[in-house]
Amino acid sequence: MHKFLEKIFNFLYPIFREWGMSRNVASYTSLIFNIAILIALAYVIYYAAKFLLVTLTAVFAQRTKTKFDDYLIQNKTTRYTAYLIPFFFIYKAVPVILDKYEYWESIFGKIVGIYIVLLGLWIVRTVFNSLRDYLKQKPEYSDKPIDSFVQVIMIVLWIFGVAMIISTLFGIKKGELLTILGTLSAIIILIFRDTILGFVSSVQVAINDMVRIGDWITMDKFGADGDVIEINLTTVKVRNFDNTITTIPTYALSSDSFQNWRGMQKSDGRRIKRHVLIKSSTIRFLKDEDLHQLRKVQLITSYIDSRQAEIDRYNDLRGIDKTLSLNGRNMTNLGLFRKYIMQYLHDHPGLNKNMHIMCRQLQSTAHGVPLEIYVFSSDKRWANYEYIMADIFDHVMASVRYFDLEIFELPSTLS
Repeated sequence: MHKFLEKIFNFLYPIFREWGMSRNVASYTSLIFNIAILIALAYVIYYAAKFLLVTLTAVFAQRTKTKFDDYLIQNKTTRYTAYLIPFFFIYKAVPVILDKYEYWESIFGKIVGIYIVLLGLWIVRTVFNSLRDYLKQKPEYSDKPIDSFVQVIMIVLWIFGVAMIISTLFGIKKGELLTILGTLSAIIILIFRDTILGFVSSVQVAINDMVRIGDWITMDKFGADGDVIEINLTTVKVRNFDNTITTIPTYALSSDSFQNWRGMQKSDGRRIKRHVLIKSSTIRFLKDEDLHQLRKVQLITSYIDSRQAEIDRYNDLRGIDKTLSLNGRNMTNLGLFRKYIMQYLHDHPGLNKNMHIMCRQLQSTAHGVPLEIYVFSSDKRWANYEYIMADIFDHVMASVRYFDLEIFELPSTLS
């Protein structure tokens, strides 16, 4: 491209010399005439570049299998490149047209040079945005914090771009300018503190695979409980389940604690871990008439028969005096209820039978004996999960009275 522009410039150089400066180098009329010729030629070059880069590239992109060139067109990369080509031509032509007007040559040269730098940075930005959009469509990159890396690259490029602009405006050598910026590094670090912390955290998040876009995370400190929709250099956006958006500093992911539910979503079940409190005063040994009545409960009929036969053999072999229920081995209403719940859970269609199924008794408290159910629902969707859990505990609370047990409740304060 550079050689192509140089050939155009060499071809047009005699024309500028013949039409303008050779006739009257001191005349502003000649200056305006040369600038008008230059602008007209720049427009011609622009429309030619626009046709080649925008129109033909769009046709070419439609025929290719890759989507990257489509994203380049969507982000207007070719259009901005078409703007850049005529300005390169103007930048080369200004010293020729204004070689007798040093003041104006300096002004126009700096303006065009700055515009080229800014436009070049903007073109690079569109290329990286296209690359970002392209990678996000790839399954292996869709959940990676690509925005963070693109932003870091652009910050570095903008720093160099600003350095070039300052160097062009004030005539400072780039080496001297970078030395000055080095001495101001402490101020730069202070200004870009969150950006630097965010970049380091983004790298840690990506390397350690801590968070991906689409993950459900819970972070109580920031009131976040929902799906990650964006990870960039300074913030992580979470869409909560009430459709509000919570913004979390990126560096907080590596400095604070949060809960990522990805493991649950990828597993075969979602855990249900909840308990009911049984009044300890209602726990007792079961008598024969109790067992006779509870044999009607189909889920534990066979268990009662086998268990009672085992207990009777044990007591008979040792000559246990059963006139007092405390003597020997006995079944309790809580123990039999726990067995009933286990059988009920094994038969429940909403639970994953290949994962833990437990009904366990926890440490007694002042409010009673906790009876905890620890299982995994096979359906992990939130609404269905809540339905399965409610269905289980509806049954548990309704069946307690059949075992002559009661659930603890605080006394009502109403008169």
